Amino acid sequence: MDLLSSILNSMDKPPSASDGQKEQMKKQREAMLRKQNEEREKFHKFRKSVEDKVNKFQQKIEERRLIFEPMDQVFRGIIHDVAEIAGMTAYSFGEEGYDRYTIVYKKDFPPSEDEITTLRNGEEWNEEKAKEIAQKRKLEKDEEEYVKKKPDKIVPKSNYQEKYQHLIGTEVAKDAARVTQTNKSYGFVPSENKKDVRSIEQTLADIQSKKRQKLEHKTDST
Repeated sequence: MDLLSSILNSMDKPPSASDGQKEQMKKQREAMLRKQNEEREKFHKFRKSVEDKVNKFQQKIEERRLIFEPMDQVFRGIIHDVAEIAGMTAYSFGEEGYDRYTIVYKKDFPPSEDEITTLRNGEEWNEEKAKEIAQKRKLEKDEEEYVKKKPDKIVPKSNYQEKYQHLIGTEVAKDAARVTQTNKSYGFVPSENKKDVRSIEQTLADIQSKKRQKLEHKTDST
């Protein structure tokens, strides 16, 4: 006996499962396989029902979209797959795990950007909503066109000079605007006479002379 064989023989053998444990493990495997088959069958039935609905929807010319009730992501994925194979488009809206649902649209009648935005905002899309958005967009467009056409400067409809030329003449306004001179007369005394052109020495001499005259006049009166 070689060394390796002796080592293996000296090691403890792994514990073997009892008959009860083997039976329990067998039942667990069978239950897992049965559950997988049930899930597979459930998905198969659901896919078949979606295909039937999509085929009927495609044959109805007057209908443009097919709305499914809220469901889990795995089922919505099946709807998207069936719609793609049928040549249609599918969109999901709503909050995940709460009310997220799927709408299938025909190829010739895809949803507009307004419809997608409205549904993503959690609002209902119908003819009234479409008219409301169209009216709002029209008002915005009219306002933009008005701003573009609005003149930067206000131009009077008529020329006041032409309108009143029989009163002021044609050259009066032009001459008044062209000639701007300061009036040289203030009150009754010409402005030239109000200017003091004397030197400082002459001014002081005149003041002293007036003072002497007042003193002499006062002395004579006393």
